[in-house]
Amino acid sequence: MSDVTTPRFRSVLDRFVAYKPGKVVVSPDGRSFKLSSNESPHGPLPSVLEAIGEAARSVNRYPDNNATALIDAIAGHCGVPADHVAVGCGSVGVSQMLLEAVAEPGAEIVYAWRSFEAYPLLVALSGATSVQVPLREETHDLTAMAGAISERTRLIFVCNPNNPTGTVVGRAEIEAFLDRVPEDCLVVLDEAYREYVRDDEVPDGLELYGDRPNLVILRTFSKAYGLAGLRIGYLVAHPLVAGAIRKTFLPFSVNAVAQAAGIASLAATDELLARVEGTVKERDRVRGALLADGWTVPPTEANFVWLRLGERTMEFSEACDAQGVSVRPFPGEGARVSIGSPEENDAFLAVARAFPHRG
Repeated sequence: MSDVTTPRFRSVLDRFVAYKPGKVVVSPDGRSFKLSSNESPHGPLPSVLEAIGEAARSVNRYPDNNATALIDAIAGHCGVPADHVAVGCGSVGVSQMLLEAVAEPGAEIVYAWRSFEAYPLLVALSGATSVQVPLREETHDLTAMAGAISERTRLIFVCNPNNPTGTVVGRAEIEAFLDRVPEDCLVVLDEAYREYVRDDEVPDGLELYGDRPNLVILRTFSKAYGLAGLRIGYLVAHPLVAGAIRKTFLPFSVNAVAQAAGIASLAATDELLARVEGTVKERDRVRGALLADGWTVPPTEANFVWLRLGERTMEFSEACDAQGVSVRPFPGEGARVSIGSPEENDAFLAVARAFPHRG
């Protein structure tokens, strides 16, 4: 009997490890604190819930494929023309759109490592080659990243604040880096956590792209705006770039409910950012408590903290799991811990305090 013939898949799948979302764990006494996915601890505001409910009445119809009202709202919020904006299915979806526009076999994509874990997956699927530049003191080494650029480099991701370390690079360093990047190479400033930044030295990307046609600003509604479950991301760039990226948009991939929720969220920005301020205060409290307990925790401008644990990472993650606290471990490296509600944060701090980490 002949061997069974299987469909032919791309060779990249033989070495591909799919993205694994943050898990949910439960302690023996039934407690569960999910601090593994950098989500907002708050549900949608009443005005946003109302918009979601109203939009849900019409889900038998396709959404506006051009997302016109949403793009107009984003443009107004950012103070840019509408033709500078493109939207997608979360910032991950927009990142994929960017790669579909520039990547191909033989092309290189540069990014720091460790950084956002979706980057290598998206690059591998695009057919391009990843060029990973090690972090320096837990943050981007932009000098080394500039040195890694070759004639094959098509796009560079700069995650600021960086996920999972929470660290940032400042205006002078970013501008010096941008000055070294060839004009035909895109730089994507991934600002998924921009709303949590309180360091005045960190520039708002929207203030940088005006005279830099190769700079793209990437943002999301998943974090500060608390719409992770609806998947809305967007970019701001010069119209030539934004227009090219819009060509790669998967039809109807930003659904009608998401579009309505995004518009309503932007209308309630002040109220939402008041919630963000609470998360920032909790972030500072959590980091301060960890430092007081003898942990080494890099300064963070995001809604999470980073613990460099090395070979003890999974041991720490298991200790958290046992108490119903889910964190995001990166085996052999460290753990990222999202900032949740005060109760959730206290549960995490209790585990961290009990874990033997000194010496």
